Amino acid sequence: MSNVLRLAIVDPNDHERESLKSMLLGMDMIWLEAECSRYEFFADVVAQTSPDIGLVAIDADPQKGLDLVARLGTTSPNCAVLVLSSSNDGALILQALRSGAKEFLTLPLRIEDLLGALGRIGERRGGQGDARPRGCQVIAVAGATGGVGTTSLAVNLGCILAQDVENSVALVDLDLCLGDADVFLDTIPDYTLVDVAQNVTRLDFALLKRSLTKHSSGMYLLPRPVQLEDIGLVTRDDLQRVIGLLKATFTHLVLDLSKAYTATDLVALEMANHILLLTQLDLPCLRNVVRLMMSFGNMEGLAEKVKILVNRVGLEDGQITLKKAEETIGKEIFWQFPNDYRTMIDARNNGVPLIEQAPKAAITQSFISLAKSLSTGGSDQESADAAKGLGLTGLFRLWPTKAGK
Repeated sequence: MSNVLRLAIVDPNDHERESLKSMLLGMDMIWLEAECSRYEFFADVVAQTSPDIGLVAIDADPQKGLDLVARLGTTSPNCAVLVLSSSNDGALILQALRSGAKEFLTLPLRIEDLLGALGRIGERRGGQGDARPRGCQVIAVAGATGGVGTTSLAVNLGCILAQDVENSVALVDLDLCLGDADVFLDTIPDYTLVDVAQNVTRLDFALLKRSLTKHSSGMYLLPRPVQLEDIGLVTRDDLQRVIGLLKATFTHLVLDLSKAYTATDLVALEMANHILLLTQLDLPCLRNVVRLMMSFGNMEGLAEKVKILVNRVGLEDGQITLKKAEETIGKEIFWQFPNDYRTMIDARNNGVPLIEQAPKAAITQSFISLAKSLSTGGSDQESADAAKGLGLTGLFRLWPTKAGK
């Protein structure tokens, strides 16, 4: 319960109240503590249940609703009040804020607006320890070229994150043409990204989860379309709404991008907290990293989120050194994975994630450490130290971390 916002709602309109409840139910970041149909009783309900947020829908009687907002400010000052109304009249909004409302949202309520308001309220409560909601970590996995192991990274990272009972994890396969995350997990999904995207405006959170395929690891999968002709049905706006819904439902969202960097891929990059750019120590890959970083630098806020990961370190003697790679791309390597082709190919061909196929292997331990680093939000230097074997007993000592130095 420490990672959620506890919420109480009041709305005399039964239909509107039920509609609001259907939006809230299934959101992992929200616990619906209480509901009420009378303004007169809501202050007592809040006093007894002590929710973090009180949602007050004022359309039934705006004056009574605003009087309630003011009363809550006196009787329950620790409860952040969020006012809902179908009116966007400036005078009404100002009156609500003066009465003590922290946020004012207009009906019909859009999920993006609700998430934004909850996020701002959560940030304001950031100094109150466990009262702060956990939110969702969105991790976009991109590749410098095809075949570098992005799907392996996305699938195994997601499955490892899902091992923590406090996490709820979803993986979205955004390689709309040739994605194969479902093959890596040996699953045959009933629904795909097209089904969800085409019905996103009618989905509630319970139905959304039923549209995903749950793997034995605990991770949920939303795979790419089955038919090539369906690719065009997934628009930029649709994907933005789908990611918004998933962010409200899960603590971790892993997005496996295509190598084409399409409009939908750019949506994923924009909405991500972390962009994991996977490469190998060869010239074509590193040149592509330079090109991509130049392009990301022209997009507001993107370059700062990029973390460079190197796969298959130790593959062959002729590899470019890590020192030379960092000089080439002008950015430090955030993480490196040892080359373990046999373990990786066995896991992929068996449709089993590494955490189940080879939990003690060095490559698996590297994924576990990466997942921990991303979850704890450690600094880049701390993470780099861990990746270089400075914080992990014996894990990377077999692998030269600065070859050529």
